[in-house]
Amino acid sequence: MKPDRSTAMRQLIQQIRLNIPFDLPEANMCSGKCNGCSQKLLDYLDTELEDWEYRMDADELPDFGEINRIAKTSKKIYKVLQRNGVL
Repeated sequence: MKPDRSTAMRQLIQQIRLNIPFDLPEANMCSGKCNGCSQKLLDYLDTELEDWEYRMDADELPDFGEINRIAKTSKKIYKVLQRNGVL
């Protein structure tokens, strides 16, 4: 049985938080080569995730497009972090 949209988004957020190091010190993020500011990307993604957590706690349901958008955004940010040597 597939999870409902709220459960799917919560599971996605949990998976993102497990795989992306939001708590890295700033010194570890700036290694010289930069394909996008790692700190700004992490801040942006963290804000997006917190926004959805807040909205779901207020009983708002994400639609499939929003779940997909968060998944795509986090994948792109993950790849930039890899290229920047953060991961």
